[in-house]
Amino acid sequence: MSQWKNRTRVAAVHLGISLAIACCAALLVLGVWYPYPYREISGGRELFLLVVGVDVVLGPLCTFIVFDRTKPRAELFRDLALVGVIQLAGLGYGIWSVHVARPVHLVFEIDRFRVVHAVEVPDALLSKTPEGVTALPLGGPTLLAVRPFVSAQERMDATLAAVQGVALGSRPDLWQPYAQALPRILAAARPARQLRERFPAQAAVLDQAIAATGQSEQALVYLPLVGRKSFWTVLLDARTAQVVGYVPLDAF
Repeated sequence: MSQWKNRTRVAAVHLGISLAIACCAALLVLGVWYPYPYREISGGRELFLLVVGVDVVLGPLCTFIVFDRTKPRAELFRDLALVGVIQLAGLGYGIWSVHVARPVHLVFEIDRFRVVHAVEVPDALLSKTPEGVTALPLGGPTLLAVRPFVSAQERMDATLAAVQGVALGSRPDLWQPYAQALPRILAAARPARQLRERFPAQAAVLDQAIAATGQSEQALVYLPLVGRKSFWTVLLDARTAQVVGYVPLDAF
C-alpha cells in the first residue's frame, strides 16, 4: 500500500508541474499567437488543448508506472529523467506544430477578409514581402491588404494560383499596408444594419458584438471573413475602416 501511495504522490507532483508548464504555454499560444477570435476561427484552442492535454496526462501516468523506491537510485533517476525528456520533447513538438499553424495576418482581399496562417505563406514568395511588412510575425496577426493588380496577366496568374490553393491573401508579393487600402475597403463594405435584416434570428448575437465595439450600429459597416475552419464577419468603423469587432456569422 505504501508503494502505491508513493507512486500516487510523485505522479501528483508531476501533474502539478505539468499543469503549471501548460498554463505558461497557454499564455503564449492563446494570448499571443491565437488571440480572440482566432482561437475559434483558426482552431487554435482545440489544437492546443489536444496537444497539451495528451502531454499533461501521459507524463504523470508514465511517472506513476515507472516510480518504484525499491529501484537503485541511479536507475530510478534515469527512468524519471527519461519520462521528463520524452514529455518535454512531445510538448515542444506540439507547441511547434501550433506555432507553424498560427495566424499571421488578417488580409483584406478584394471584397472580404482572409485569415492567413504561417503554413499557408509560400516560402518562395517570402523574399517579395514589401518593405516595412513582417512576413511571419511572432506577436499575433497584423492587418494587411491585397494590392490592386498591375496587369491583366498578373490577375490571371494570381487567379490560377488561387485555384491551385494559394489564396491571394497568402501571397507576400501582393501584400500592401492596410492603410493604403482604406478607400477600397470602405467601398466594398456594407452597412451593419443589413446583418440584422439577413439574420433576424441572431439579433442577440449581433447586439452583443455591436455593444462590444462601443459604437452604434449606424457607425459600423461589415465584410465577410474567411477562416481556416469557419466563416465569420468583421465589423469596421464606417469612417476609418478600422476593425472594431467580430461576429460568428457567415455573411457571404
